[in-house]
Amino acid sequence: MSNLEVAPPEVECGEDATDATLEIIAPREVPLGGPRAMLVRRTLPTKTRTMIGAWCFADHYGPDSVEQTGGMKVPPHPHTGLQTVSWLFTGEVEHRDSTGVHAMVRPGELNLMTSGRGVSHSEVSTPQTRILHGVQLWTALPQESRFVDPGFEHFAPEPVDLEAGRLSVFLGSLSVDDPTVDWPVTSPVKTYSPLLGAELTLQPGAVVTLRLDPSFEHGVLVDGGPVCVGPEQVAAHDLAYLAPGQESVDIHAGEHGGRVIILGGTPFGEQIVMWWNFIGRDHDEIVASRELWQDRVEQDADTPFGRFDYPGDPLPAPPMPGVRLRPRG
Repeated sequence: MSNLEVAPPEVECGEDATDATLEIIAPREVPLGGPRAMLVRRTLPTKTRTMIGAWCFADHYGPDSVEQTGGMKVPPHPHTGLQTVSWLFTGEVEHRDSTGVHAMVRPGELNLMTSGRGVSHSEVSTPQTRILHGVQLWTALPQESRFVDPGFEHFAPEPVDLEAGRLSVFLGSLSVDDPTVDWPVTSPVKTYSPLLGAELTLQPGAVVTLRLDPSFEHGVLVDGGPVCVGPEQVAAHDLAYLAPGQESVDIHAGEHGGRVIILGGTPFGEQIVMWWNFIGRDHDEIVASRELWQDRVEQDADTPFGRFDYPGDPLPAPPMPGVRLRPRG
């Protein structure tokens, strides 16, 4: 998870004053699974920032040797009130869910699952995968859409070659300062609130100016770096938050280039309760969702989460905390 260079290179960020509307969020490491758990780096939610637009969860993992970590083995588990966004840089993950979908998550291709009123799914890295590297993101569904039917969408965006790098827009629309491309680049994938999701790779020493929607707040998650986001140097694995009101930002790569995931959306404007794999609006709703899932785990009951073929047992829900969950956001 660490940069093992003895003397990692600095990135020249220029002489601009520090922008008070920019916040740097360092990740915390979270084990994904049991004793041979694959570690993920989580930058959303944190104590200082819980959401960026509707983006409410951001895990970044790898590059990891599957031989050492055991890879990704997440048995059937439930979701409510959200969309899951799977995006890989390296490797392959097999997705199965209770809507009947059996699909592969591959580098540069979006897999978007809408849980709505309830869905269950599994994620397992394939036997041929040697290195696993990517992000797993969630977006919260707004009140008027959170009980929609569950669904799944796959989209492989056509990468756009820039003078300074390459861009793939998997959700929403984005423009950059590059005269060689007809802007904006737009994804056709349906979202339930205004959102942006994109991968940008930069050549060594390159600068790319992103044209931002000033009604959005944005996040720049650094995969390969460091890079500069505006005047601030941002280390690999950190997340830079940009408050609404900004119309552009420069992303400046160091001598080894860089890669970032760009997230954005209008401020969500609703409080949510997020616990384990559920998003609701109050404590009692989360308790009810957990009880339904445990009926599925312990009694093999038919529930709104559905079922699908999987060579193993579903994942039990953890115990509820000893205090009432409070809305946030």
